[in-house]
Amino acid sequence: MITITLPDGSKKQYPKGITGLEIAKDISPRLAKEALAIGVNGQVWDLTRPIENDAQIKIYTWDDPEGKHTFWHTSAHLMAAALEKLYPGIKFGIGPAIENGFYYDVELPEGTTISEKDFDTIEQTMLEIARQKHPLKRYYIEKQKALEYYKQKGDPYKVELINDLQDGEITFYELGEFTDLCRGPHLPHTGYIKAVKLLNIAAAYWRGDASRQQLTRIYGISFPKQKMLTEYLQMLEEAKKRDHRKIGRELELFYFSSRVGQGLPMWLPRGTVLRNNLIDFLSQLQRKYGYQQVVTPHIGNKNLYVTSGHYAKYKQHSFQPFTTPEGDEEYMLKPMNCPHHVEIYKMKPRSYKDLPLRLAEFGTVYRYEQSGELHGLTRVRGFTQDDAHIFCTPDQLKDEFKKVIEIVLYVFEVFGFKDYTAQVSLRDPDNKEKYIGKDENWEKAEKAIIEAANEMGLKTTVELGEAAFYGPKLDFMVRDALGRKWQLGTIQVDYNLPERFELEYIGADDKPHRPVMIHRAPFGSLERFVAILIEHTAGKFPVWLTPEQVAILPISDKFINYAEQIYEKLDNARIRAFIDYRNEKIGRKIRDAEVKHIPYMLIVGEKEAQNNTVSVRRQGQGDKGSMSIEQFILLINDEMNKEKIPERLEELRQIRLQSQNS
Repeated sequence: MITITLPDGSKKQYPKGITGLEIAKDISPRLAKEALAIGVNGQVWDLTRPIENDAQIKIYTWDDPEGKHTFWHTSAHLMAAALEKLYPGIKFGIGPAIENGFYYDVELPEGTTISEKDFDTIEQTMLEIARQKHPLKRYYIEKQKALEYYKQKGDPYKVELINDLQDGEITFYELGEFTDLCRGPHLPHTGYIKAVKLLNIAAAYWRGDASRQQLTRIYGISFPKQKMLTEYLQMLEEAKKRDHRKIGRELELFYFSSRVGQGLPMWLPRGTVLRNNLIDFLSQLQRKYGYQQVVTPHIGNKNLYVTSGHYAKYKQHSFQPFTTPEGDEEYMLKPMNCPHHVEIYKMKPRSYKDLPLRLAEFGTVYRYEQSGELHGLTRVRGFTQDDAHIFCTPDQLKDEFKKVIEIVLYVFEVFGFKDYTAQVSLRDPDNKEKYIGKDENWEKAEKAIIEAANEMGLKTTVELGEAAFYGPKLDFMVRDALGRKWQLGTIQVDYNLPERFELEYIGADDKPHRPVMIHRAPFGSLERFVAILIEHTAGKFPVWLTPEQVAILPISDKFINYAEQIYEKLDNARIRAFIDYRNEKIGRKIRDAEVKHIPYMLIVGEKEAQNNTVSVRRQGQGDKGSMSIEQFILLINDEMNKEKIPERLEELRQIRLQSQNS
């Protein structure tokens, strides 16, 4: 017998070799019906894999990320089985589950192509195989036999993957007549998969290397119920309507020019107002927390990034160094702001009384992204980070970290991101060579992050291997109005850059000490944040943020003089307005203002001019009645004050102070 510990801490005795599916059946028939995979001592296993020793377990269903991942991983194999049946001689690269669905990279037989016209046939073949409820059989295979199998099939991609593996750790999975190199996990059988949809097709280089073979990547998604697929496809249609590239063009917020260069956005006048409003909002918030604003150059000496370690880790993602006319120096477009802020810290001696020192910058950085990876504002080559670096003593670290959490949560509240989790991104303990710094510093940094997140009451998940190369971090994952997950906001603890740059402060003992750094960016980057905000709101921004808050609509040219008087009063009150001077009917002017998502429309005609009033319409809500311009200014200012939810900031501060006291 072996002891199985359940998630609630209770223990049960089972015969050695029990499977996750059998345990789920013992717990409840419903759980067994919904189970997709099992967690065994922190690893995700097949439900049908025997458990030979005492273990802590958790049964995963569709509601768990691990359950979805297993479902979509099996779906990738199902698609590969269908492709092999339809296209004999096809060769396979990798076929992982991804955040929403799965893909498989394939090399098609010579003279063969696949297009979206073929999707229906592939989908039907997948469903035919799925209905046969083929079990997914896992077995170990000797390395030499695995190599012989794929050499005989003429598949160089699997041969290359196997060559990178150690003998004794290689597993194959069988699905009917299809066999694939895979570590799993998988569903018990294909019958779980009831609905599939292939989404798109793209080119992909083998292992992401542009010098290697170009393969065909086929993306798909699958569900345990047809209704779930229907709802997902409806969400995709809504996402198309909300596409920030489409809305950005319609609202004239930003523009890309091939002559300027791929991935280099230009902010148009309306977009610049939006961008500046975001900067002003966060600048005011940061001032309350003692941040000082700095500005650093767009380029830096290559040696700066060599010292920081960024050049060694990220040179393939940076633009190439360039020389001065004299040729004796190498410079780079700035790929990150932190080394510059470190140099500002180092410009003069620092005392413990100077700390914490909080330096903030809306700094534009440049990173090379392959052209195929560029996507609107979400993936660009030049972007502006709402960057800040806090230099503090080790004793100040946790409280400073919690203050940053306050800022991030307040930003989410103001912009309507109510569904979020905090991901604690730690070092991969099995691959420490990816990181710099001492183990003891990593352990202290990881402990501080976990404690701060718990004390602030955050719902957290832990991801090994997702830390930055210089330190662990807290990444905030938000879901937008369509339920899509985005990474927004990050806080990172760093003991390593202070060591690499030999930063010091004089402590109360008159001896030199090493400060700790916190890297943080609540927006992440202005470009990506604006893209997500556009799609979250469908372009209907909060009144305080929107580029044009009020459209003044004169009924005819006779009332332009009165409209200009209204405009002057609004301008004096710092309310952004414009006059629609066009010789159009008032109905057309209203419709156009609605389409542009102008929050308020002030209609002025004979009655309004005589009574010194305006007729107010709210976008999407209709007529709000007649009032004086002074009453309207009070109305719109009151709405803007409520949108910023100032009491929430005080509430978050109290949570932090209470956690400190306890």
